[in-house]
Amino acid sequence: MTEEQTLEDKAHNRTQRPQGQAFREFIGEDWGPRPAGPQRMVVADYTPARHKILSELFPGERLVFPAGDLTVRSNDTDYRFRAHSAFAHLTGLGGEDEPGAVLVLNPVEGGHEAVLYFHPRASRSSEEFYADSRHGEFWVGARLSAQEMGTATGLKVAHIGEMKDALAKDLGSVHIRVIPQSDAKVEALVAELRQQNGLTEGAAEADARLAEAASEMRLTKDEYEIAEMCKAIDVTKAGFEEMIRAMPRAINHWRGERVIEGAFQAKAREEGNGLGYETIAAAGNHANTLHWITNDGQLRDGELILIDAGAEVDSLYTADITRTLPINGTFSPAQREVYDAVLAACERALEVAQNKVQFKDIHAAAMEVIAQHLEKWGMLPGTAEASLSPEAQYHRRWMPHGTSHHLGLDVHDCAQAKRELYQDSYLEPGMIFTIEPGLYFRADDLKVPERFRGIGVRIEDDILVTENGAIRLSEDIPRTPDAVEAWMADLQK
Repeated sequence: MTEEQTLEDKAHNRTQRPQGQAFREFIGEDWGPRPAGPQRMVVADYTPARHKILSELFPGERLVFPAGDLTVRSNDTDYRFRAHSAFAHLTGLGGEDEPGAVLVLNPVEGGHEAVLYFHPRASRSSEEFYADSRHGEFWVGARLSAQEMGTATGLKVAHIGEMKDALAKDLGSVHIRVIPQSDAKVEALVAELRQQNGLTEGAAEADARLAEAASEMRLTKDEYEIAEMCKAIDVTKAGFEEMIRAMPRAINHWRGERVIEGAFQAKAREEGNGLGYETIAAAGNHANTLHWITNDGQLRDGELILIDAGAEVDSLYTADITRTLPINGTFSPAQREVYDAVLAACERALEVAQNKVQFKDIHAAAMEVIAQHLEKWGMLPGTAEASLSPEAQYHRRWMPHGTSHHLGLDVHDCAQAKRELYQDSYLEPGMIFTIEPGLYFRADDLKVPERFRGIGVRIEDDILVTENGAIRLSEDIPRTPDAVEAWMADLQK
């Protein structure tokens, strides 16, 4: 009876990998020089200030930020890698860079020293070069050397194999925190080291506080981040234009929503890292399902399609834009009536954001407009004013989500931040957030006037707070009904 194989061993059952030393020597011979390595990344000038914020919050503590690792999709194929946002923010690495890497902020006199632990490329004479499907150059391309990684990031670098001993150093007197839900292997290692050094008490709370701090420090963006957000919005606009061009073909397709989705995804991947989140391409009554991503419906003449899409650029910053488009290129009177109500809520929210108000005031301003329109249409049990009271909120039947969220490396950025620094905070220059009211009138909702049933409208723009007020970064993406109709007509000539 043969000895039972591990899953890792079984993965090699179908391979015929050369094992001999002669082959290894042969494959390592006669290779030309490698191309020049990367230049220092622009973001490397910004990461030290980010490290300093955390250093001041956690003096004398060891802080661990894993990138995360590859996840098996099916058998021996992996999902496309995307680094944890805290790691990306603190290293500047984005796209599909460095699965398994870990940034450690080690306490030193006067602050912290940042060390990036990663798996540098192996020599061409190593077995890894041709046989390792996770790291080998034949499989995944040439990885950076330690020197090249240091040049690109401006960070001190070390081999990932050295990390365990480095994390264990002086743990009797140095506390350690790790970003939770980032890399199970690294988290398990930290837990083991804590156990060995009697540091388990309050560990979960300590890690949660680190995640909270890493999230809160992104509430205001620096110049580099704002520029990356503008790139993401530009790519997103180009993606919307591809979707509009694809609409005539989508109308004749049995799953036209997928045609629209695919058009955007292609542009996002061509010009950036890919999607910032799964595209919502919701035609007709599907628009009234807030997170409709099945996208298997048809596009029908006379209906609307609500498209919520955002491109993520190589730095991992993402846009988040929603436009509601008439499938035949022209809004009907009823559609335009609903659209104008949502647009008015957008305008009012941006008007309020010109002042140093609390973040939650943006939503309140939009809801005032929404409630007023619902009262005018006879849909509320009383007045708009009565509906806006905390104990009523009847208007939320047709606008159940929030009007705004922060935006950046994550589509819902800074989500771990404390309420007093998010909803209850006052607007500050450098904040980037969405304004996205909507009205959702389901086809089977008998409280909705018949002419509106089946109509769902959302308009979403990306907003930057400046020293002189709030501006729409997505101003160049048409949004008024007349501009939308003209945009579509021009692109579909």
